[in-house]
Amino acid sequence: MSGMTTFAFAQKWGVKTNLLYDVTTTFNLGVEFGLAPRWTFDLSGNYNPRTLNKGKNKKIKHYLVQPELRYWLCEKFQGHFFGIHAGFSEFNFSGYRIPFLPKRVKDHRYEGWALLGGISYGYSWILGKRWNLEATVGGGYIYFDYDAYDCEKCGSFRGNNTKGRWNLTKAGLTLVYMIK
Repeated sequence: MSGMTTFAFAQKWGVKTNLLYDVTTTFNLGVEFGLAPRWTFDLSGNYNPRTLNKGKNKKIKHYLVQPELRYWLCEKFQGHFFGIHAGFSEFNFSGYRIPFLPKRVKDHRYEGWALLGGISYGYSWILGKRWNLEATVGGGYIYFDYDAYDCEKCGSFRGNNTKGRWNLTKAGLTLVYMIK
């Protein structure tokens, strides 16, 4: 038809795993798909059911669901991007010093949930025809609602707390398999 402009967007999907979560024995899987020439939607999920040292009750049990809308500066799935993300998590932490959380997490147990939102920046390198490597970091606000216990093993209840703080909300070194 003359006078009519048509747009054809190549459907691209990526299935991914965050290598930083893999290091902490956290199961994780993400999917990202194209919405428009420079826009994608990323959805990742992470789950860690383990008590790592049963004698001392050391654990980083949690799950996290984190959607993100991304704008790519050049072309989707390659180069620089900016994102807006949100997330929901439930957690049960004890016995470990967890980066970006208070030092007392090492000596206490915290069980609760969190909501988060923020902005991110990242870069994606093309490694081959179907493989990419992506680095991303994001910051924003986290709202926590949790119960605190005196120590990681004995479990004496200390009280319920709600807190909000500006913090790191996303970090990744992610291996991506592209499905075209």
